[in-house]
Amino acid sequence: MNLSFFDQFTSPCLLGIPLILLSMLFPALLLPTPNNRWITNRLSTLQLWLFHLITKQLMTPLNKNGHKWALILTSLMVLLLATNLLGLLPYTFTPTTQLSMNMALAFPLWLATLLTGLRNQPSTSLGHLLPEGTPTPLIPALIMIETTSLLIRPLALGVRLTANLTAGHLLIQLISTATITLLPLVPTVSILTTLILLLLTILEVAVAMIQAYVFVLLLSLYLQENI
Repeated sequence: MNLSFFDQFTSPCLLGIPLILLSMLFPALLLPTPNNRWITNRLSTLQLWLFHLITKQLMTPLNKNGHKWALILTSLMVLLLATNLLGLLPYTFTPTTQLSMNMALAFPLWLATLLTGLRNQPSTSLGHLLPEGTPTPLIPALIMIETTSLLIRPLALGVRLTANLTAGHLLIQLISTATITLLPLVPTVSILTTLILLLLTILEVAVAMIQAYVFVLLLSLYLQENI
């Protein structure tokens, strides 16, 4: 029983091909084909509006020097949105429930923001480790605390995304199992559980979008500290 709950975190395969790869191809089919016109139909208009909205929200906390990161951050946001939402479909799984993938996204981007600050303004970047006006006896301890806080940021990014999505998927699995089990025994309670499952699914869709936004927004805030 315990293993069946965690089977959803392994990618189902068809003829040796992970189904998540096939599911990720479908959003790509919705992208407009190259054309001489900027806007070809209503779908491309909606996509341009969505990309513009995402980019505007991500670039708001950044100054002009950080706008060169717009393509990277917007692409990361779209990738996380696609993987989080596609993982809610049947016969797929969510790659972002794997800590290895989230750390592979978080660590290089966090390191890039840190190296950008150390290259462009080393004094200001190192100054974040010691707030102004700190009493002299507290300086060594505070530097160690701030350094630990700085180094733990990528781990916090990856664990936050993994934990939120994993917890939501496990709750959906548990409630759906309870719904099927109670259906022949207590149909009334099963109907109530189905309603709870529907509400939880809607909540999980919202969590999938919010967590993708929070992940990229925190990266943009880390970037703002170093530019």
